[in-house]
Amino acid sequence: MVTLAGPVYCELLAGVVAGIVNMVWVARLGGDAVAAVAVATNTENVLLGVILMAGSGTTVLVARAAGARDPAALRSAVRGGWALCALLTPVVAIGGWALREPLAALVLGGSGGPVPALAAGYFAISLPGIAVFFAQNLLDSVLKGVGDTRTPMRCALLANALILVLDPLLILGLLGLPELGVPGAALATVVGRSVALAAGLRALRRNPRLREARRVPPRDPAAAGSVVAALRRTAATGAPMSADFLVRMAGSLALVAIVARVGVTEVAAYGIATKAMYVATMAFYAVRQAAAIHTAHTLGALAATDAGTGGAAVRAAIGRQALRLGAALGAAFALLLLAGAPLVMRAFGAEPEVAAAGVLFLRCLGPHLTLLACFIALGGVFEGSGGSSSLMWVTLTGMAVQLPLAHALTGLGMPGICLAMGLGALLQGLAVLALFRRRTRPAEPAAG
Repeated sequence: MVTLAGPVYCELLAGVVAGIVNMVWVARLGGDAVAAVAVATNTENVLLGVILMAGSGTTVLVARAAGARDPAALRSAVRGGWALCALLTPVVAIGGWALREPLAALVLGGSGGPVPALAAGYFAISLPGIAVFFAQNLLDSVLKGVGDTRTPMRCALLANALILVLDPLLILGLLGLPELGVPGAALATVVGRSVALAAGLRALRRNPRLREARRVPPRDPAAAGSVVAALRRTAATGAPMSADFLVRMAGSLALVAIVARVGVTEVAAYGIATKAMYVATMAFYAVRQAAAIHTAHTLGALAATDAGTGGAAVRAAIGRQALRLGAALGAAFALLLLAGAPLVMRAFGAEPEVAAAGVLFLRCLGPHLTLLACFIALGGVFEGSGGSSSLMWVTLTGMAVQLPLAHALTGLGMPGICLAMGLGALLQGLAVLALFRRRTRPAEPAAG
């Protein structure tokens, strides 16, 4: 589990670092440019939920086929993922580019000034470039499915290194290059990802399991029919995972509006604190991905050897491992934030009032982080075993309780927000634990 999760965590952190690098160089252009890039990159995070339908579904189906050592099923899973990616990409890339100005106005709430035009300029490059982002995500998902989490990590680090070099050159126009400003940040990101995608495709072609699968003819003589069927399987497997992510994103955005009722200082503190939270929550999601891959792979192998008997015991064993690892990580990050909250706020240059509110928030966040880590980590077993739809409903229910509770507790300030978040995580954790016990209960022997 740790071997799988470690590279995934580095890959996820690399994505955050790329955004920070962009913001550092764009900050030299002024506050309007920073606001435009911040809003545009947050929009890309939402679009990640779209491609997760293809990416998450592909990872599970590929891992299941790899575990069963079924090259034909592996070929079908890969083809289904690429077919769904090809279906989703033009809708987002072309449609987003055509609607870039209305989209910029929408995400900025109709605010005036130069910010919407700057955001639209970023979208003019980043939205067509989303095709590269989607392809890279799908490629990473295929490799993770066959157990290779290191290549996606290396590709992410390569992209980051290129962005680090290209950002100052394209944003500020160094070394004789034209000064592109905000669009230069988008172009640097797309170019960095494109090079990483090329490297990833090379690794994909060299993978021995995928090479073997490519040589296997499709089971269905009607090739078009087999691709459509594979696409549907991928969509059906990945849709609940995609919906779960989108629900969480929507809940996070709604929580910002609730924190705004406490005060502007608290909003600024919350914005900084969430960046520190990302470092922790990415570790939890890395464990979830590892648990999903491990579960799907093991169940596939089990199905190929003994018709799937013992699946409940396998899910229980992997679930316990994920739960222990998640709880340990959650507690560790809670202690780190308890001790290091002032350093976090100082690193972001927060003003004294903002720093005080942020330190209070981060120090109250420990129970929420620990509970959230357990819920997220255990969810990987659901994803890997076909139970992600249950997980989506648990997330939705938790958000439906957390947001009104946070609204009601705003009178307590930031501790009230933390209390609501902790209670929401507790509810989700208890619900998932109950579902987990039900799914891992051994089947009753047949009578007679």
